[in-house]
Amino acid sequence: MSKISKMTNYRWVICTMLFFATAINYMDRQVLSLTWKDFIAPEFHWTDGDYGTITALFSLFYAASQLFTGRFIDWMGTRKGYLWAIGIWSFGAILHALCGWGTELTLGLSSAASLRGLQTGSALAVLAATVSVYYFVAARLVLAIGEAGNFPAAIKVTAEYFPQKDRAFATSIFNSGAAVGALIAPVTIPSLAYYFKSIGVGNGWEMAFVLIGLLGFVWMGFWVFFYDSPEKKARVNQAELAYITQDMAEESDEKGIENKGFTDTPVKEEKQLSILHAFTYRQTWSFIFGKFMTDGVWWFFLFWIPAYISDVYHMPSSDPTAQLLIFVLYAITMLSIVGGYLPTYFVNKKGMKPYAGRMRAMLIFAFFPLLALLAQPLGSISYWYPIIIVGIVCAAHQSWSANIYSTVSDMFPQSAVGTIIGIGSMAGGISSMIINKGSGLLFDYSVGTATRAPLQFLGFEGKPAGYFIIFCICAVSYLIAWVGMKLLVPQYKKIEL
Repeated sequence: MSKISKMTNYRWVICTMLFFATAINYMDRQVLSLTWKDFIAPEFHWTDGDYGTITALFSLFYAASQLFTGRFIDWMGTRKGYLWAIGIWSFGAILHALCGWGTELTLGLSSAASLRGLQTGSALAVLAATVSVYYFVAARLVLAIGEAGNFPAAIKVTAEYFPQKDRAFATSIFNSGAAVGALIAPVTIPSLAYYFKSIGVGNGWEMAFVLIGLLGFVWMGFWVFFYDSPEKKARVNQAELAYITQDMAEESDEKGIENKGFTDTPVKEEKQLSILHAFTYRQTWSFIFGKFMTDGVWWFFLFWIPAYISDVYHMPSSDPTAQLLIFVLYAITMLSIVGGYLPTYFVNKKGMKPYAGRMRAMLIFAFFPLLALLAQPLGSISYWYPIIIVGIVCAAHQSWSANIYSTVSDMFPQSAVGTIIGIGSMAGGISSMIINKGSGLLFDYSVGTATRAPLQFLGFEGKPAGYFIIFCICAVSYLIAWVGMKLLVPQYKKIEL
């Protein structure tokens, strides 16, 4: 066999780059959730409602940005578009470090110690909380605009470098970067914050934002070096290019025309899909519904599990046991890589069409979140039970997510993938806003007041009752989503513009 006939595997190098981008993306998101309870809340006198407001508005900004960043990625192209996205979100991550200084300056206070020393509940403490929330919301706005570009760009790159049958598996690999980022975050971020606090660099949490934010700029340098479209990349030989473009060859054979593979500018030769026109397709609404029903579940666990461990089991984020719990949770989430392979198995071994195999896999994944109904009851026996269950639910979500993203590249041409991903992700961001703000309000309400008893729900009281309610909502969301998607698109149909 000649050397040129042996297929290169450069597509997996690109997939690795997407993996690291997604890991950095989720580490940047996690810095706030891992520092607010122990570092930031005492300094600024935040309540659960304040934190819920910040996470909800971040989700809203993220949702609104998704509508335009997907279109921006389609217009700019994946090379430049990805650079813009990660550059903006890394800058936004670093901006968080200035929020304390901005609050002190606005209130005329001289130091973080002055902020912390305000009497809780006093007018000045309430004002400090309000002002600081505004500053953090501004930083989260910049972070959200940049982070909104990650998945539209990554899915578009996957569509460029992988045939349909492999896209869910490739997506599950780079999407597992979310779990890895969330896995690394709890064992590094609180430790970084405590270290810098111990040596007198701010209150510690500021440098955690700065150092994690700098990772994105490092990634940008590697992206410039490694990425180009497959037909232009010298490290992609003809055998690998033929493998990547096999779907185009099959479509050409079905139409009885000659397949010439990629042209020099494949995306520009395809018609562009406007945002308004996208809403005329049932396939778009299927993706919107699936994302709306399920994205909020992942974001709730991402933003609130550290607080859950603190509120219910009274362990701060710096506690080694708390760090181990979160580490184990996201280690379990890594099982999602197996979930990404399941549709490939259905296609290769069972002879199913890619979309049909994907929907069958998603139905299987939709049953696993039902375990969340047992998380709070079993948590009264040991804190390990809810952590393991949530880990399984998160693994199911990531498996579901890898496949629901791939349904877009199944049904739409490459020139429209970023736009559709952006629209659906906007819906997912709206659901995340609702569940995060709602959770914050529910948890504040659940503790009761001098004139109102704590919340009661199925034998639980106070915040455990509040968390149980949210767990129940998360448990049934995926089955509802799958049924809605199936009703909207009962049979596969490729969109031609």
